[in-house]
Amino acid sequence: MAWDLINRGGKVVLPDGVRDLDIAVEGDTIAELGPSLSGSAKEEIDATGLHVFPGVIDPHVHFNEPGRTDWEGFATGSAALAAGGGTCFFDMPLNSSPPTLDLASFDLKREAAEASSITDFALWGGLTPRNPDQLRYLADHGAVGFKAFMCNSGIADFPRADDLSLHRGMQIVAHSGLPVAVHAESQEITTELTREIRERGAHAWEDYLASRPLFAELEAIQRAIFLARDTGCGLHVVHVTHSRGVELVYHAAELGADVTCETCPHYLALTGDDLIRIGAPAKCSPPLRRAEDSAALWYDLINGKIRFVGSDHSPAPASMKTGDDAFAIWGGVAGVQSTLSILLSHSPTLPLEQVAKLTSTNVADRFNIPNKGRIGRGFDADLAIVDFNARYTLRREDLLDRHKLSPYVGREFRGKVRRTMVRGTTIFLDGNIVGRPRGGARLIKPARKN
Repeated sequence: MAWDLINRGGKVVLPDGVRDLDIAVEGDTIAELGPSLSGSAKEEIDATGLHVFPGVIDPHVHFNEPGRTDWEGFATGSAALAAGGGTCFFDMPLNSSPPTLDLASFDLKREAAEASSITDFALWGGLTPRNPDQLRYLADHGAVGFKAFMCNSGIADFPRADDLSLHRGMQIVAHSGLPVAVHAESQEITTELTREIRERGAHAWEDYLASRPLFAELEAIQRAIFLARDTGCGLHVVHVTHSRGVELVYHAAELGADVTCETCPHYLALTGDDLIRIGAPAKCSPPLRRAEDSAALWYDLINGKIRFVGSDHSPAPASMKTGDDAFAIWGGVAGVQSTLSILLSHSPTLPLEQVAKLTSTNVADRFNIPNKGRIGRGFDADLAIVDFNARYTLRREDLLDRHKLSPYVGREFRGKVRRTMVRGTTIFLDGNIVGRPRGGARLIKPARKN
């Protein structure tokens, strides 16, 4: 048998464990798996001693194109994703300008991603009070789901969804079978606390942390679950910071609700004390919590209560990440390149097959993405080849995103990505971007349930 490519001798991470297997690729897809496959190939890759993961699917990035490419852009954002073993991303409807609220803005973003991205991609639509009439069209057009903010988004053209707007939007989206993703923080609580603190003239990082307390997040999660259950809409709670929030979601799911949650690498690897030490690169909302809260999130990951980890990569120019006023500095953590390394650095407590599920398989399952998320016959040959035993210290010059303002610079990690492949084409190799996938970047659409 003559294949297009054979990846030989790797330790392949499958849903049920790690096995020494060869992977044969024909065209874009995996054609065969097995120990010591016979036959030749146009290209052979020696993966002896390396682990082969399904390519990372990051369901939560802000690559800010079109309109704010100076913040990131698909070219640099996808390059950083690839350097971290990523092969597909889901771009949020903001902070691009225009935001993805109708078919015209969806097509603008799709065209920009097809032109510049080096990985495959999917696109979130937005749910705001301004576009309920567009939700059905966006669903039919290929949106992977709909993002709503329950508090101020910070972007004027992406207003928050008040309870009535969110309920009405969920009623519409429920018919599509797609989920609504919510940024869950109480507008009333965070706004009033911020006002009180700023009126006192306080503006330090400790004051910012105090303005967005845990109970503001928990209250919003509980409210979103109620609205989703009342409408029959699928719900996904993004960037949960605390085990109590995870428990709200997990309990609702046990009672039959279609609700899941994700957390982010920064809530696992950083704390509020790190924000005070590092400053602007670690500012986010909801904010970083305590060390014991991070430990509890790790426990929830290990026990399967959190479905997956998304980076919430949300960069901004350095000019927006400086100053003495913690409230005025733009928030958002740029970490798309480090998700896999953060999780691998917690092994063996977190088994490698669980890492693969948290970064790829469970994302594809939750959003009904066909042919991605697993290493198996008929699936896209999206692979991350990792030297699991390698340890490295992240340097700023190693980062491939536009501004290189990662809070992880200087941190030691275990597990170095050596090669990333999208549909059988090597796009990243030993620190460098070396190509684009065959046929270019593709819009990935969910398989619709209804």
